[in-house]
Amino acid sequence: MDWNESIRAVNDKAGNKAGQIHNKPIRTKPFNKASFVIQITLFTLIALTLYGFSSFDYKDVQLFEAAYNSLVTVKTMFLEPHFQHFTFAGALKQVIVTLGLAFLTTLFGAVIALFLGLLAARNLSSNTVSVMIKGIVAFIRGVPTVLWVLIFAVAAGLGSVAAVISMTFHSVGYLIKAFSESFEELDKDVVEALKASGANWWQIVFQAVIPSSITYIISWTFMRFEINFAVAVAMGAAAGAGGIGFDMFMASAFYYDVREIGVITYFILAFAIVLEILASRMKRKLRAAE
Repeated sequence: MDWNESIRAVNDKAGNKAGQIHNKPIRTKPFNKASFVIQITLFTLIALTLYGFSSFDYKDVQLFEAAYNSLVTVKTMFLEPHFQHFTFAGALKQVIVTLGLAFLTTLFGAVIALFLGLLAARNLSSNTVSVMIKGIVAFIRGVPTVLWVLIFAVAAGLGSVAAVISMTFHSVGYLIKAFSESFEELDKDVVEALKASGANWWQIVFQAVIPSSITYIISWTFMRFEINFAVAVAMGAAAGAGGIGFDMFMASAFYYDVREIGVITYFILAFAIVLEILASRMKRKLRAAE
């Protein structure tokens, strides 16, 4: 058998096998109890949603007129922005204040979470300590930042102090989970080899854990910084922490100037885009350095 006949024989076998596979019936997912429960749940939620919209007490509200007025307000806000109660320099200063709040809370949270994250990692700590820390962290993350502001405001009063403490508290809970999961991905053989060579806990951390997880640490910390910037805007209004969030609160609730709200929104959006660009570039550099 020459080379061409060999190729032809292989192709014939592949064609026969493909035909056999093609002729086999396609198996679909069988109807079971789990799929039945999911379908019933979806239909129930749809029915409740339709019933809720149909049973609302709209009073004298005209839906189409309200929708039209909303569109007009959005158009005025974003297409006719203007400065009325503050200047461009004042708005820029308030955005920098908001960035400062986000930076401080992220810095404090990252430093505290780095140490507690090491204790929360199962491969670096005892199972009891890990479970305790992760349980407390889960509770911290489950409570919204605004509620932590109200809790700490009892001791510190409403203002920047309560906002910084509450945002740091929530950042610690967020970063401990992220850091500990990154530390747990470390190869067990590396830790065992260092232990066998006589390395203590601190040497294992600084020679193996931190160097192998530094890209994850930086990425998660910067992501939390972006979140804290958005939270700092809300805290400026809710907790009186100052910054651009407080100016937005005054423009919306006190002056009711939608054009000024549009200017503030553009400022916040511009800085959010800049942070996103910086985060993307940093991630690319970290990946290139690996």
